[in-house]
Formats: sequence, structure tokens, C-alpha cells
Amino acid sequence: MFVSLATRLTAQVQTSAGAPLAGLTPVEFEEFRLGLDDFTEVETAEEGLGPAFNGTSCAVCHSVPAIGGGGVMLETRVGYRDADGRFRGLNADGDTLMHLFSVPSHGCQPMIPDDVTVVARRAPIPLFGAGLVEAIPDETLRALEDPFDRDRDGVSGRAAIIRDVVTGEPRVGRFGWKAQHATLLVFGADAYRNEMGITNDVFGVESAHGITEEQFRRCDPRPEPEDVREPRTGRRGIDNFESFMKFLAPVGRGPVGEVEREGERLFQAVGCATCHTPSLTTGPSANPLFHRVNVPLFSDLLLHEVGTGDGIEQGAAATGEIRTPALWGLRLRRPLLHDGSAATIADAIQRHRGEAVLALEGYTRLSPEQQSALLAFLRSL
Repeated sequence: MFVSLATRLTAQVQTSAGAPLAGLTPVEFEEFRLGLDDFTEVETAEEGLGPAFNGTSCAVCHSVPAIGGGGVMLETRVGYRDADGRFRGLNADGDTLMHLFSVPSHGCQPMIPDDVTVVARRAPIPLFGAGLVEAIPDETLRALEDPFDRDRDGVSGRAAIIRDVVTGEPRVGRFGWKAQHATLLVFGADAYRNEMGITNDVFGVESAHGITEEQFRRCDPRPEPEDVREPRTGRRGIDNFESFMKFLAPVGRGPVGEVEREGERLFQAVGCATCHTPSLTTGPSANPLFHRVNVPLFSDLLLHEVGTGDGIEQGAAATGEIRTPALWGLRLRRPLLHDGSAATIADAIQRHRGEAVLALEGYTRLSPEQQSALLAFLRSL
């Protein structure tokens, strides 16, 4: 039976951000609790932190307005663009990440090469409702694709087809600004290695640009993988991260009145909803929490070129492509866009170009009162 998210997750609408999904079994709640503990744990060099890293815990970057949300820390990515416009990363693997910090005595602190031609920043993406996003079938996202703009609406989104590093199977990516990961397990494992320098069963090799193997041995003598199973629970850190994100509830809507409803109508009318699809539905699942749930995330989870790309090629995404940001919980996020360069919702709208130019033109043609209503709708999400 089809049950809407609004009906199933009424308890979350009334609770603060960071709550677990309603209806967890005792086992699922314990997994969520273990995940929250690991998500907030401050790692040390003795536990495998570094030698190069961006944060000492997941919560360093994901804590606004609650644990699991976004944040104001900005990741740095770099690369090269040649005279023909082709992009290449820092090495044969296409790596682009530069780490902000290193463990004492800082003998493994990466430095940005002086000849890079692309430098980009990325803000953390809130994780509220991530388990529901994971449960949306690949076929649902593929059905939204229109890479050749056959319907002539100026929008040509495409699914990010990536290889799941755990199964080796092709999947539709949906997590990260470039939709570079399809599952929460891999998304968390990637962050554990790349953002905290803690290797694991999925990503077992340290990563820090310009640091030699000999330097690694001196800076980080702990054997790989550093994320090992906890004897009492039999779980790895990456298992706990997966559970926390999977069972983390989405943020409910704010107050909605006539102005917000009119704003939503205008949002649809000017074409914003072409990419910011109001809702998608999860697939069949043995777990009732994820079985055919209507998920109002306001995103098609596809890659688009809308003038806000960061110049970095990653996964299946080209330099100008960005995965459509989900707008649920938007009222709790500032600053906006992938690099935090937009201070307000109106600023972010005005930055849209490319595939979004017709929607932007529609927005600019609205009267001031209509624009105000549309913005009121967005501030209610």
C-alpha cells in the first residue's frame, strides 16, 4: 500500500532536525545510536586519523542545524584545464582533493601545486533523509533523464552512471555534489578515508597528494585498514556511519499558508520543478520504513549544467555539471550553492544559467509580489 512520507513521518515533522525515523525497531534504533556515537567521535592519530585530513569527526562538517546537517567547512579540490578545455586531476587516478590539515609533526601536509589552473570549494551536503534517497530505484532516476533534450524544454539532465566499488556493478549515483556515489556505505567509507584519513575495507589506501610512501610510513605507522571491526558489536565504523545516515529522518516543512502555496504554484509554473522534482518514490522494500514512500526532496538527483559547476570532473560528472541539490530543509541552510558563495535564496536563483536559463527568465518576469511568494515557499521547505 502506498503511504506518503508526510503521513508516515508525522513524528519527524514535529521534532527538531537530527531525529531518527519514526517507527524504528529496537535493533534499528540501536544501530542508529551506534552510528550517532561514531559520527560524533573525535578521532586521534593513534586511531588512524590522517596523516592528512579535513576534519577530526564527521560532525565537524555535518552539524548545522544538528548532527547530520550541513556546515560551513569548505573542502578544496584542484586540477588542470588545458588549452582545449580538457580537465585532468592531480594524478592518473584523477584525484582532486587537497587536505587542509595534518597530524604533528606535519611532515605529511599536502601542498597545492603551484601550477594548478582550477581551484574549487565544496560545502557539506545535509544528510537528513539520506536513507530514503538511497531507497529510490535507479530506474526511477533513469526515467527522468533527457540528455538530448528531446522534449525541447532546454533541460537535458542525465543520470550519473558510476561503478559501485563494493559490488562492481553499474549504479546511478546520487550522493555528493557530483553524484559520485550510489550507496551510503560507499559514501561514508569515501569520507572516512578522504576527509579523515582513516582507511577501511572499501578504500584501503591512504590519500594525500604529493606525499611519498616513505613519508606515509613515518607519519602513519598504523597498518591498513585502520577501520577495524569492534569486538563487542562486530561492526566497522563505516557500518555505523551507514546506519546513522540510513535511519536519519528528513526535516519537516515549516509553516505553510496561502502565500507559500501560491509560491509553490509559481515555482512549478516558471519551470523550477523541471530539475527540482517535488517528490520521488522509493521502491519495494522488506522494511516498511522504505517501502514505496513518497519522498518530497525537490530534486531529480540528475546531473545538470546550470552555470554553477565547479570546474572539477569527477565520477560521471563533467566539469560544469552539478547534481541537482535537494531543497527539503532549505530554510535551515546558509550559505548556499556548492561553494557557499550565495548568501540568500534570491542570490542562488540569480546565479542559474545554462539549462536553467528559461526558469530564471520566468522568475525575473514575475512581479515583485510573485517573486516574494516564490521565495516564501522556498523558505518554508
